[in-house]
Amino acid sequence: MAFYATLVEAIDTYTGLSPAAFFTILALMVGVYGLVSAMFVYPDAVSVAEKSVASVLPPSPPAEPVQIGDVTLEELIAYDGSDPKKPLLMAIKGQVYDVSRGRMFYGPGGPYALFAGRDASRALALMSFDRSDLTGNLEGLSSDELDVLQDWEEKFKEKYVKVGQLISENSEDKDAIGSSEQMERNQESHQGALDGNERSEI
Repeated sequence: MAFYATLVEAIDTYTGLSPAAFFTILALMVGVYGLVSAMFVYPDAVSVAEKSVASVLPPSPPAEPVQIGDVTLEELIAYDGSDPKKPLLMAIKGQVYDVSRGRMFYGPGGPYALFAGRDASRALALMSFDRSDLTGNLEGLSSDELDVLQDWEEKFKEKYVKVGQLISENSEDKDAIGSSEQMERNQESHQGALDGNERSEI
């Protein structure tokens, strides 16, 4: 009891405050000190902990782009980022690029996500986010718009790996038809040459 009386007298003598006011102010000061320390001192402790965890875990290497060769628009849609196991692909002027390195831009939720899995040539030339412009059709574009598209293509060539090219849905059928027609023409011309040689011998 003597200690308490001495403490109350010392608080009153040195601060001029009642013991209740003194201990309230002391508690507030401790709280403010803890808050300020957490704002300035605590992040260093967190960064040290993050560094120690980062040194234990090896960084995950980016996946190497895989050459896919010829791909149709229908097949390209499967590479829109909806399946995280597949690469993120996008086409410009018929050339397909692996934009997986830019997943935060072209992946789901990214600002350019609607371009992924599509031929975005027209949309890039027009600087458009309209879904109807997600096409490789360049008809009706001005020379300035074509220059913009050319700039985009150069940026993609510098930053991303070309992994394939777009083909039309019926190109395989057309190739088969074209090659059989070419063979028929070659046979006809060869037959014509033979007939001409026979006539000249007669």
